[in-house]
Amino acid sequence: MFRPLIAASLIVSASASALAQETPATQPTLSLSATAEVQIEPEFATVRSGVVVTAPTAQAAVRENAQLMNAVFTALRREGVDRRDMQTASLTLQPHYEWDDRRTERRLTGYTAQNIVSARVRDLDNVGDVVDAMVGAGANNIQSVSFGAEDTADDLDQARRMAVQRLMEKAELYASAAGLELCGIVRMSENQAMPQPMYANTMMRMEASAMADTPVAAGELTLSASVHADFCISNG
Repeated sequence: MFRPLIAASLIVSASASALAQETPATQPTLSLSATAEVQIEPEFATVRSGVVVTAPTAQAAVRENAQLMNAVFTALRREGVDRRDMQTASLTLQPHYEWDDRRTERRLTGYTAQNIVSARVRDLDNVGDVVDAMVGAGANNIQSVSFGAEDTADDLDQARRMAVQRLMEKAELYASAAGLELCGIVRMSENQAMPQPMYANTMMRMEASAMADTPVAAGELTLSASVHADFCISNG
């Protein structure tokens, strides 16, 4: 049977050098990969939004931006977002230039200040209201709304087990179809397993947000794991 051989090849005490000695360099191998996914319900949403202001001077741009961002932070707290769930994601101040009519010289016309906050919303039913509240307070740059979960370790392990099972089934299928036998695993590796955050469509017009409630659907999160293995094969 092949499965006991696979289990033996995965014993931690078997070093890479020992495996190399047991598997001659001329031993043919079968290289395969497999991926598995599991879906879970998100537990929170992360809203990235803020204020972009252009003014004639740097001081004016920063001052106006700060006034609007203070209102945005107040709106977040009013919607139940805890202070620990707010974090400044980006704060920039850049000069703005324009070419003259002959396009021979650029002149300074003002400064653009941008302040983006990342806010974690733990009540998923309140995400749309949070977006509307931020826009109503002065936010004019909504970058994204993504969904996540706190602890995905067990779910990722489930995806890993499923990926390994699919890999073994695929290896047995290929070997059987080719009239060969599997004689063990030479090496096995995992591509980075991680949750794939789901993004809501936030490319909306500010006027539309002010006129109607913003619909946001949480959906499901996809956790993906991929494994790769080189199997030694023989003619039996």
